[in-house]
Amino acid sequence: MSLFTGKGDGGTTKTFGCNQRVSKSSAVAEALGTLDEINSFLGICKEKSRASFSVPPQDIPLHELLHQTQGNLFIVQAELAGADKKMSLDKVKETETIINEIEKLMPPITTFFISGGTELAAHLDFARTLARRAERRVVAVRDEGRQEIGDAMLAYLNRLSSLLYALARLTNHLSGITEESPKYN
Repeated sequence: MSLFTGKGDGGTTKTFGCNQRVSKSSAVAEALGTLDEINSFLGICKEKSRASFSVPPQDIPLHELLHQTQGNLFIVQAELAGADKKMSLDKVKETETIINEIEKLMPPITTFFISGGTELAAHLDFARTLARRAERRVVAVRDEGRQEIGDAMLAYLNRLSSLLYALARLTNHLSGITEESPKYN
């Protein structure tokens, strides 16, 4: 299979199971592209975290958790593209459990924090912003009303950004870096 046809595409693309071409600027193409961005960036985070810590409650190495998260994003992308795949509420609950366990290891959040600390924490925090953008793009597809978006998909995307935020905080916490609040002056 070739990576290209050599014919050009006129600015359109096809999604799974769809006989019609859609504009690459359509809400669904934009959402799929943004999901691809977060998935690709998680690959960078995964490689940066190889010698890192394990994540509760199952003490899974961080790079394995990020790999599983990439797999979950493929489910989201497939569902959004129209494949017979669905994000499950079980995966949402698993993500919530991990977030809750991470939060138990750190001081409570009382303010916004300036991104940074370790390189890995900064990468995870940037991944969080990509996840938020992907969530907004998927909501735009739902708001267009042309395609049904599952509640579990939206919940998973929302929890994904929370998970990445928790992981960024935990990375800094385990590295002995104190979170810095903005000064607003």
